[in-house]
Formats: sequence, C-alpha cells, structure tokens
Amino acid sequence: MEFESLALLAKEYKRSGKYNCCQAVLLALKEDTGLLEEELLSIGSGFCAGMGDQEATCGALIGVGIACGLFAKGKMTLRYNKEIKDNFVSKCGALACKDLKRLVDGKPVCPCDMCVYHAMRAYYEVLHKYNLK
Repeated sequence: MEFESLALLAKEYKRSGKYNCCQAVLLALKEDTGLLEEELLSIGSGFCAGMGDQEATCGALIGVGIACGLFAKGKMTLRYNKEIKDNFVSKCGALACKDLKRLVDGKPVCPCDMCVYHAMRAYYEVLHKYNLK
C-alpha cells in the first residue's frame, strides 16, 4: 500500500476511538513490522496521552519509531528515528503531547489525527531518503 493510503488508514484507526495514536500507526504499518495485530496493539497500549499519560513524547511518533526499528532490524535505527523526530516536529510544531494539544485560538496546535498523519509522513520520507521504501 502506498504512503497516502496508509496514512489515511492510520488516521481512521485513531478517529475510530478504538486505538491510541501509537496503536493507530503500528496497525497501519503492520506489514513493515512483521508482527500480528494483537501483538502491535499490546506493544502500543501504554503509549497514549504522551508516553503513558505523562504528556511527554507523542504516541504516534513512538509508534513509527517502533515500526522503524522492526523494519530496519535495528540497523541505523537511532539515526532514522532522530530524522523522523525532526521531520515530525517541523510539520507539527512540537514533540510533546501536552504541547501538541495546547490550544491556540481555541484549536490544538496539532490534533491527534494529524499527529498520526504527520508521523506516518515523516516515517516514509526518512525511509525513502535512505532507499528503504
């Protein structure tokens, strides 16, 4: 499946209310991970509301970081994840859930479904840069 279809799928998972941001991206990237759906849901279950309700790192970013590590089999994952993080922050304006959900003129800086979308975009842009996708 192409990037845009997967990113929209991840957004729909999030919007369904059944999955947190981390789970939404992991489910959309299931083929990249080699894991079963129930395994991905378990792995991503504690990464909601910014690193387990701590309002820290966005769960969508954590999810694509996990997928990247699985897809790249740990090779150069730190470098890829740093670039994914930088790409995500440039699109969303923040890294921490509390900052992304902060209201500006009555609207969040970056709503959760858009964090999911931008995390997916960052993942694909970085992996494509290194000819991994």
